[in-house]
Amino acid sequence: MPAENTEKTSQFDAWILAIRPKTLPAAASPVVIGSALAFVDGKFDFWPALTALLGSLLLQIISNVANDLFDFKRGADAGERLGPTRVTQAGLLTSDQVQRGLMILIGLTVLIGIYLVIHAGWLILVLGVVAIISAVAYTGGPFPLAYHGLGDLFVFVFFGLAATAGTYFVQVGTVSSAAWWMACSIGLLIVAILIVNNLRDIESDRAAGKRTLAVRFGVHISRLEYAFCIFGAYAIPMVTWALGLTSFWGLVVFLSIPMAWRCVRVVNIETGGALNKVLAGTGRLGLVFALLFSFGIIANTLW
Repeated sequence: MPAENTEKTSQFDAWILAIRPKTLPAAASPVVIGSALAFVDGKFDFWPALTALLGSLLLQIISNVANDLFDFKRGADAGERLGPTRVTQAGLLTSDQVQRGLMILIGLTVLIGIYLVIHAGWLILVLGVVAIISAVAYTGGPFPLAYHGLGDLFVFVFFGLAATAGTYFVQVGTVSSAAWWMACSIGLLIVAILIVNNLRDIESDRAAGKRTLAVRFGVHISRLEYAFCIFGAYAIPMVTWALGLTSFWGLVVFLSIPMAWRCVRVVNIETGGALNKVLAGTGRLGLVFALLFSFGIIANTLW
């Protein structure tokens, strides 16, 4: 990046870019659903829920900052970017600064995790350690997950299953069938965000040797995967209602179908930088989905 642009960007602004605030709704979505299910079961606990939310947000930020740092080191951010500015590649922050920031973020996450471990036991310790390692190993370490086509699985497991079920667990002490089902639902929506990201960056990732599923299987299969994740996420609340695990009012989530359909339509016709808007839109869809579902099941309980 030209020096004049670097000078105009303050350290604070650079860190905001590194954190990528537009990705954070995705981290909040599973906590919203997990807490709503705990509320319906009469076990909602404010402080563990709030701590789980902070932990989920920090893990997302750790993944974002590590991605910025390690993609730069591996050359995946070389050339003209189609996505948001990467601060290390752009010279807005040095790699040493980003690395120190990453360590601080990990330290904060550990401090938050201590409370949850004391409250909910050793299983949370194991989950927390594995989650932090995986967040860094997404693009870092000797076997970066994203570079071997494992990013989709990682996101589904940790930002879907673990975040939703973990939020429920720290409040209730066990995980219900409904929580597991809805963890899969929100996990699919969060994977959909990654699919759009990988579709947008397919050419630069291919050049850098980053073997995402989009690079491995191409645009057509990735578009089908995106549609499967979106509509699969909406099918699951119907399953939980049919099984008697959640109330009929959880289906209020279908009010967001027009939003989902617009995202699918754009993904099917656009490529490159034109996908940036639908990337943010898919993140918003996940949060709207979580809020609508949570509102429905909680309102049914209250009324």
